[in-house]
Amino acid sequence: MERVASLLPSTTEIVCGLGFQQALVGRSHECDFPIGVAHLPVLTAPKLDANRPSREIDDRVRELVREGLSVYRVDERILREIEPTLILTQDQCEVCAASLRDIEEALEQWIGSRPQVLSLNPSNLTDVWRDIERVAAAMGESEHGLEVTAGLRKRADAIAARVAGASKRPSVACVEWIDPLMAAGNWVPELVELAGGRNLFGEAGAHSPWLDWQPLREADPEIIVVMPCGFGIERIRAELEPLLAQPGWSELRAVREKRVYLTDGNQYFNRPGPRLLESLEILAELVQPSLFSARHEGTGWQLL
Repeated sequence: MERVASLLPSTTEIVCGLGFQQALVGRSHECDFPIGVAHLPVLTAPKLDANRPSREIDDRVRELVREGLSVYRVDERILREIEPTLILTQDQCEVCAASLRDIEEALEQWIGSRPQVLSLNPSNLTDVWRDIERVAAAMGESEHGLEVTAGLRKRADAIAARVAGASKRPSVACVEWIDPLMAAGNWVPELVELAGGRNLFGEAGAHSPWLDWQPLREADPEIIVVMPCGFGIERIRAELEPLLAQPGWSELRAVREKRVYLTDGNQYFNRPGPRLLESLEILAELVQPSLFSARHEGTGWQLL
């Protein structure tokens, strides 16, 4: 069995979703699911205070990136001590987690047998399923990986089939960052469509775009789903003021009809792994409530 160091929450969840939690020997500072990974050595740390307001976090991230610096630190000493044979990282987003560059720098002075490094870069749902298969293959379990992704695809197809006959597909705006405003991209537009909605901003397979307020106001979405990357629901409530203060907020259809939802953007939506299926279920509950019971209300989502 491989000895796996996972440097982002989604890869930790992929390993565990494949049934190989016992192979994990190290994790990132953000890996918190499943609960059993909490005892693992922590290999990364952010170079910014993640408890600061959204605008300050964004300003600090921009400053680090502008200076050509990483947003995260990798603890080389602990990495050597745990002796991984496989390191899982990503080069999809330099802001979201330790990147391939961070790992390459940490391994520059590595003496002896170097671990295999698998870097993931998913842009859409198909990429996510393939990455699960790639992780399984790197662990010598290719066939099992195919079985797991077949099950995930089947669940997604069942939801899509259920909404196929819906009488209406409401317009949906997904907000991935509040201040400054950002729409959700990558796999989220696909999830919205599978859940029976019409995604207004952000393009499937493309990075999340910045969003000006006026286009959102003019589009007047029927549903607004707030899902800031890395924020749980209570944190979102504490950060909402810049959004609520936008001119014309109270006049939006979604606000008037009480269809603005806060979702756990930390546990769901922004982790490209098996729990994107739960993310799809959450959206289905919000977008087509007559077809789906509110199983995730209170934990995965709350009404504003």
